[in-house]
Amino acid sequence: MTSSCLVTTTGDAHPPVPRGLCARLLAGGTAALFRRAVRRLPLRVELPDGTVLGAQADREPLPRMIIRDPAAFFARIGRYGLIGFGESYTAGEWTAPDPAAVLTVLATDLTRLIPAPLQRFRALLPAPPAGERGTAANARTNIEHHYDLSNELFQLFLDDTMTYSAALFEDAELERGLVSWERLADAQRHKIDRLLDAAGVRSGSRVLEIGTGWGELSVRAAARGAIVHSVTLSARQLELARLRVAAAGFSDTVRIELRDYREIHGSYDAIVSVEMIEAVGYRYWPTYFQCLDRLLAPGGSIALQAITMPHRRMLATRGTYTWIQKYIFPGGFLPSAAAIEATAARHTRLRVRHQYGFGTHYAETLRLWRERFDSRRAEVDALGFDAYFRRVWQFYLAYSEAGFRSRYLDVRHFVLDRPREHR
Repeated sequence: MTSSCLVTTTGDAHPPVPRGLCARLLAGGTAALFRRAVRRLPLRVELPDGTVLGAQADREPLPRMIIRDPAAFFARIGRYGLIGFGESYTAGEWTAPDPAAVLTVLATDLTRLIPAPLQRFRALLPAPPAGERGTAANARTNIEHHYDLSNELFQLFLDDTMTYSAALFEDAELERGLVSWERLADAQRHKIDRLLDAAGVRSGSRVLEIGTGWGELSVRAAARGAIVHSVTLSARQLELARLRVAAAGFSDTVRIELRDYREIHGSYDAIVSVEMIEAVGYRYWPTYFQCLDRLLAPGGSIALQAITMPHRRMLATRGTYTWIQKYIFPGGFLPSAAAIEATAARHTRLRVRHQYGFGTHYAETLRLWRERFDSRRAEVDALGFDAYFRRVWQFYLAYSEAGFRSRYLDVRHFVLDRPREHR
């Protein structure tokens, strides 16, 4: 039931702590920077010798960060930056009762945590491996690393729609703190329907979906009377998506294939893609949008859902290898809204006609997934996933939630078309 790319040997799962003179010097400098930075943050950082750091750290409640092994913690960060920070968590060298709260504080102040002169040394950190770039040859392996882990694993923490992307709640629910697990499935359907409306999907529409997931969007498009062609690079998702489409009674109008976006042919009235552009890689964004332009029928529309980051931050981190890329989404890279607009305008006839951001909704979606994942620990164990894997995923879900809570990340709907065809 689990993929061969899963690491299940806890003792060998994470890299060893850096050693040697250089590592000690880097660790010492990192410790000094860390202590200076957290002095002004609303955190309670607890060290083994009883030292407590943080602005107003004696006040309650504040997010608690418990550093169990300072030497290893600072050595990893000094040598590997944010990758080392994540690896130190998964190694158990630091922990937190609420890691998302700690990471939100850090993400909110991320651009100021490292002094500007030292940010120039980012180039000395590991670069993304060439073998993970989003080429046609690499793309399937990149997708399999995450999405082919186990359908049963995802079923443990996703709602009945099996939708693994940001939900769209009612604004009043968010404002009143009424977002709950019971509302998640409806919020996912609301998000999907908004995308289908934006793309103009109706009875008789020829719809292309790039990135099948587990089939919910295909089912809802087919329920409108559309003819759907959906593509994925995940064999596990393909298998379950076809079963779900058949159970819904739409096997005659929904065709799902294991196919790269560059291999698609045909003409479609509407193209919909949910959080797939993040896997493309910035080198291949022009190719991706050229494919969309080639496949879109005259007068058609495209609706994309994309996780975005600030443009300046995107430019600064294009050559940086991140913890998320190393452990969760190899080959992935988040665009900015400006990059999506500029790439489409520079390389195609497509233009962004409308965009809508709802990042706070993603923070709540991730919170619900994280709570569900944590509550089903025994079932995760029963699937063959070990304690190390659980810590990796706890950090991944908390790290992602913090990105949206801090407004460092956003998620947006983009509607694109060829303006001359809609006058």
